[in-house]
Amino acid sequence: MDRVLIIQTAFIGDVILSTPIIEKMHEFYPDAKIDFLVRQGNADLLKGHPKLNDVFIWRKKHNKYTNLLKMIYLIRSKNYDCVINVQRFFASGLMTALSGARLTIGFTKNPFSFAFTKQISHRLRGQHETGRNLSLVKGITDDKYVRPKLYPRKKDYALVSKYQELPYLCIAPTSVWGTKQYPMVKWAELILSIDDRWIIYLIGGPDDYEECEEIRELSQRKNVNNLAGKLRFLESAALMEKAAMNYVNDSAPMHMASSINAPTNAVFCSTIPAFGFGPLADNAKVVQAKEMIACRPCGVHGKKKCPLGHFQCAYSIQKDQFDQIKYPVKEIY
Repeated sequence: MDRVLIIQTAFIGDVILSTPIIEKMHEFYPDAKIDFLVRQGNADLLKGHPKLNDVFIWRKKHNKYTNLLKMIYLIRSKNYDCVINVQRFFASGLMTALSGARLTIGFTKNPFSFAFTKQISHRLRGQHETGRNLSLVKGITDDKYVRPKLYPRKKDYALVSKYQELPYLCIAPTSVWGTKQYPMVKWAELILSIDDRWIIYLIGGPDDYEECEEIRELSQRKNVNNLAGKLRFLESAALMEKAAMNYVNDSAPMHMASSINAPTNAVFCSTIPAFGFGPLADNAKVVQAKEMIACRPCGVHGKKKCPLGHFQCAYSIQKDQFDQIKYPVKEIY
């Protein structure tokens, strides 16, 4: 097998959860050129990846179908031996079906799966999403599990080194989905419960800056720093990797922490770990409502706001459920 393409044009977290396929394919086909196709905005996740040959970008938000046709032509021109489609939607299925590859693999839920060489079933419960993704290549590799993995570069580590001079914690407090996001006032309560000697970094994208700023102001702590929008994906990963703890929602930063095996406290509000999207780091903990809530989960991916208006799945989670990390103090002899 000389040329391989992996397609995942969904969100940031979905790309990260697809990276075990890169690891597995490189292990079994070390001389193959492995390419990856992502949506616009996600390519930075894979910059400098040592096991990838190239990363292609589908600009699906602008002239979606014109760019889809261009992408199909590009894929066909590469003469791939194998195309692995991690998505279950129309456009990626069409790309795969028309790729011209000798071997095409995807999930049975894809509307074009009838045209794939191999179709793999996708079960929501009972397996982590990374395991479901690895099932796509089980037949051409093996059934051993590998974790997601990102590769921050030397320059990413160098850029964040100025933030790492003192012991610190990271908090990624936002989410695309409102019911996946621990409320701002609750994040502020958690911050106030933490030893005030810790440096705390609030991280996220440019769109998260205002919410992070509101949390910073609510906490009224001088050592809380808003870095939202100031770091690229791999720079954020490099910062999280050396944090004493990363407090996150069920969202992309949780998967980022998994990809670098960084300590994680992941708060699940309306969603549940049983869907297969939980944290994977060695030092990882799930924080969720202690009592049964009849309306939880209210969906696989969360909703913009609580359908019943009470958001009890989030507000019932208390600050003492999170790990309190002891501040490192040098012994004086």
